[in-house]
Amino acid sequence: MMVDHPEDYVRQMKEYGADWLSFHLDSTRFVCRTAKAIRKEGMKAGVVLNPSQPVSQLAPAAKYVDYVIFMAVEPGFSGQRFMEGAMERLEQLCEFRRETGLDFKIVIDGGMDYVTAKKCVELGADILVTGIYMQFRQPDGIMGACERFRNTFGR
Repeated sequence: MMVDHPEDYVRQMKEYGADWLSFHLDSTRFVCRTAKAIRKEGMKAGVVLNPSQPVSQLAPAAKYVDYVIFMAVEPGFSGQRFMEGAMERLEQLCEFRRETGLDFKIVIDGGMDYVTAKKCVELGADILVTGIYMQFRQPDGIMGACERFRNTFGR
């Protein structure tokens, strides 16, 4: 959710049928409480880590989340390129997960093309959010691009 005070929307999102629910770390003062409330409603809880936020900001809430959406672009609009420095930050996030022994999924969102996607998966990303550079505006069309993605990543 890209809203302030996401804790106010948890029950409503469950009623609307959400299974996974994430919110931006800086959208609430109550990150741990909000993640716990999401889980209490039977949903997977996730937090969004924006490019301007150090991986260390995740530490207090990490044990309460099922996934972390790692933004490789500034959120807000489609078509942005994968940001310089994002791979290094992804390495830090993967290392944090290894060091803590936590099993949250790492979701990469933003500017994903085949080159960056391959590197992200090699580093430890679990889920890739793709769009304009992998599915749309492809010479073989959306269906062909989806098939190429499946062949490339086996997913």
